[in-house]
Amino acid sequence: MGVKQLTLVRVLAVLVVAFGIVYIGWRWTASVPWSAWFIAVPLLLAETYSFGESLLYALTMWNSKRRPTAPIAPEGRTVDVFIATYNEPLAMVMTTAIAARDMTYPHETWILDDGDRPEFRRAAELLGIGYITRGPEWEGRQRFAKAGNVNNALFATSGEFIAIFDADQVPQPRFLNRVLGYFVDDEIAFVQTPQQFWNVDSRDPLGSHADLFYGPIQQGKDGWGAAFFCGSNAILRREALMALGLTRFARAAQGRMRSALRAGRSRLTDLLSELAVRDPAGMPAVEDALAAMGHADAQYRTGDVLSEITWQLRTSFHQAVLSHDDVSAAVISELDAVLELVEVARTDQALAIQPLDTSTITEDMATAMHLHAMGWSSAYHHEVLVHGLAPEDAGTMLTQRKRWAAGSMQVFFSDNPLFMRGLTLGQRLMYFGTMTSYLNGFAALVYIAAPIVFLTLGIYPLKASALTFLLYFVPFFACCQIFFQVAGRRSRGLWRGQQMSFALFPTWIGATVSGFAATFFGKHLAFSVTSKTKNQVGTDYRAVAPQLVVMGLLLIASAIGIYRCAIGDAPVAATVLTLVWVVIDFLLLGVVIGAARYRGPGSDITDPNPPTEELTSALAIVEHETSFPRTPAAER
Repeated sequence: MGVKQLTLVRVLAVLVVAFGIVYIGWRWTASVPWSAWFIAVPLLLAETYSFGESLLYALTMWNSKRRPTAPIAPEGRTVDVFIATYNEPLAMVMTTAIAARDMTYPHETWILDDGDRPEFRRAAELLGIGYITRGPEWEGRQRFAKAGNVNNALFATSGEFIAIFDADQVPQPRFLNRVLGYFVDDEIAFVQTPQQFWNVDSRDPLGSHADLFYGPIQQGKDGWGAAFFCGSNAILRREALMALGLTRFARAAQGRMRSALRAGRSRLTDLLSELAVRDPAGMPAVEDALAAMGHADAQYRTGDVLSEITWQLRTSFHQAVLSHDDVSAAVISELDAVLELVEVARTDQALAIQPLDTSTITEDMATAMHLHAMGWSSAYHHEVLVHGLAPEDAGTMLTQRKRWAAGSMQVFFSDNPLFMRGLTLGQRLMYFGTMTSYLNGFAALVYIAAPIVFLTLGIYPLKASALTFLLYFVPFFACCQIFFQVAGRRSRGLWRGQQMSFALFPTWIGATVSGFAATFFGKHLAFSVTSKTKNQVGTDYRAVAPQLVVMGLLLIASAIGIYRCAIGDAPVAATVLTLVWVVIDFLLLGVVIGAARYRGPGSDITDPNPPTEELTSALAIVEHETSFPRTPAAER
C-alpha cells in the first residue's frame, strides 16, 4: 500500500486499539452479571478474544510492505520444478507439467507421483518431463503425505532452487524470471506468490478468493519478516531446506541420545541386580559396560559428536565382553540391546533427514516458521503468476479448510511460536495470530448462544442498559469495520471472508479438538488431498447441517423473545438490541446456504488452459498403450 494509505491504516489501528481497550476495560470492570456467570463469563472471554484478534490484525497491517520489482533473475542458477500429485486426473497434472516445462528460465521439471501410476510415467516420458516416485525404502514406513513426497524428490534432484506447484496450479512462462531475482540476497530462504483461482464466479459462494490474505495480510507479515510459505506457487532455496533438515535431525538425535543413555543405564543397573542372583560370572562385564555408559553420558554433556559417543560406547562394550571369558550369551544379548538404544541413526524412517517438516499436515507453515527461527528470511511477491482450481462444492471446501485449521492448531499446541527460540517478536506474533484465528469457532458459538439464552430464558449477559452498552460498543465496532475495509482496499471478498470466519465455527472447533488430540494424545491427523473434481451434484445441505440447526434455533428463540416482550416479560430495549444481534448472526451464517446450493462455475467461465495438441496426442498414446499393452522387446 502507498504511504497515504499506510498512514491512514496506522491512524485507524490506533483508534481500534484505543476504543477496544476502553470497551473491554468497561466490560471486565462494570458490566458482568456474576449471577449469570455461565453465559456472562463465556461472552466476556469471547469478546476479549475478538479484541485480541483485532489487535493482532492491526499489528499486521501496521508494517505492511509492498516490495519493489524483484531484481533481474541471475543467469546460470539451477532450478528443479516439482509438481506434486497423488490422485489427480492425468490431463490436469500434465497440463500443469507442460506449463511448468515451458517456463522460460532454464530448469528441470519433475512430476512427483505419489500414486506411482504407470500412465503418468509414460505421459511424462512422451512430454519430456522428469518423473519421480517413491522407492522400496518407503515400503512399510510412514509416508508423511505431501511433505514426504517432496522430501523424497529433494534427494533425487540437485538444483539450487526448488519451485513447488500443486497439481492444478498452472504457472505462467515468466514465473521463474519474475521471482528468482530475490535470491540474490543470500539470506532469502523462500519466495511466495499469490494463489488465484480461475473457476470461481463473481459470487464466490465458497469464499475461495483469498485476496485479503494474498495481499494486505501477506504484505503485513512480510513487513515483519514473516511472509508465509503456502505449499504451492513458491520457490525455495535448497541450501536452506537441507540446513533445516540437518538441524532438526541433530536436535532429534540429541534428544534420543539423552533418553537412550538414561534408559540404558537403568537397564544395566537392573541387569546387574538380576545377575547377582542367577549369573554372577556376568557381573564384571556389565559393570564395565555401566562404567562406559557413565563415560558416554559425560561426553554427551560436554557436547561431543554423537556418532563418536556411540562408536566409543560400542568399542567399550566389545572390550567388556572380550575381557571376561565366561560372559553368557544372554548377557551379550542384553548388552547388544542397550547399544541399539543409543544408536543415533534413524532406522524406522525411509529418510533420516526430512527437510520439509513432517510433524504436521500443514508442512508449509511449520517449515516456514522453523526456517525463520534459524535466521533465514522470506519474501512475498505480490503478482499473480499462477492460476489454479478452487473447490466446487461445500463438502470439499470444508474438508480443505479443516485440514488447514487442524494442522495449524497442531503446530500451535506442539510448537507454539510464542516460545520458539530464534523468532523475532514480530515473527512470533504473526504466526501466533494466524494460528489463534481458528479459535474463533468457540467465540462464534458463544455469540450464537448468548442471544438464544436471553430471548428464551430472559437471562441478560450484560449488567448495563442498552444505551450504555451502545455508547461503549459502537465506536469500537465501527472503527474495526472501517479499519478492515481501508486495510483491505481493492481486495475482493472482504465481507465473504468475515462470513466464512464466523459461519464455519463447527469446522474450526473440530479442527482445534483434532489438533489438541494429535499433540497430547497421539491421535493421527490424516492428510486429505483436496479433490479437484466436484464431489456433489446439486444441493448438499448435509455438509452445513450444524449451521442450519443453529439458524433454526435462532429463529425459534426470536419468536419466543418477541412473544415475551409483547406480554411484558422482557424489556423492550434489550429485546430489540438482541434481535439486531440475531440479524447479524443470520447475515454471517447465511453464507452456508449459498455454499450448499453451489453447483460450480457457470458456462460463462472458460478454462484458460485448454488441452494443447501436444497433450491430446500424448494422452491418446497413453490410452492406446493402456488398452493394448506394448509387447516387450524380447518377445518381438
